[in-house]
Amino acid sequence: MLSRPLRVAVLCSRRAPGLVHLLTRDLGLSSWNIVCCLTSDETFDELPIAALHDVAVIRHPAHRFYMRADPQARFGDLTVRAAYDLRTTELLAPYTPDVILLAGYLLLLTEPMLDAFAGRIVNVHHSDLSLRTASGGPRFPGLRAVRDAIMAGERETRCTSHIVTSHLDDGPILLRSSAYRVPDVAHWALGVGAEDVLRKVIWAQQEWMLRSAFGPLMEQSLELLAHRHTAPTQRGEYAA
Repeated sequence: MLSRPLRVAVLCSRRAPGLVHLLTRDLGLSSWNIVCCLTSDETFDELPIAALHDVAVIRHPAHRFYMRADPQARFGDLTVRAAYDLRTTELLAPYTPDVILLAGYLLLLTEPMLDAFAGRIVNVHHSDLSLRTASGGPRFPGLRAVRDAIMAGERETRCTSHIVTSHLDDGPILLRSSAYRVPDVAHWALGVGAEDVLRKVIWAQQEWMLRSAFGPLMEQSLELLAHRHTAPTQRGEYAA
């Protein structure tokens, strides 16, 4: 256990699901503190409450960075993304974070971030990452995980916190949320091809998870790291 609270930097995009929960928790015996919040967008929905709690906000708009770096580059160009991530490490450096927490961060991280914070980046993903494919990878990775799970006929969904690696949503698992039952109307809509209903059910299921599971799962994951471990290792494991 560290002799001081963990210093946590939150990375988000246009919203930071769970941040309100983290900032409004009981701070009496806090084993970790949020020292800054960096957004890859121009702003983010939770900015007012971050400011209310005196959390430093760093605006690092990815689209603007791409336009300055190479107007011809696709937004997913990983060469520009690596330069963007290198700048992210520079912007975070004054806050000396122990852990990076991804809260609705919509960009893939590249080597500059993965190397600078090896084994120290935590993400919460809106699927059960313990479910694996025949080849061993996560069954429902990526931004459309809830849609993919419901389309596959899953009867419940979960959120998972994990250590971020270079493999999408495939780092060591920390914790899983309780189950979120997929409503019967989703299976009816699948059966009759009611795509309009299905889209609304998928949106509602995802929002239910983002708004109710992300905050507690982030909090519990940070408590786990703060109380059980001195420092994360490069492999994303933790030594007691």
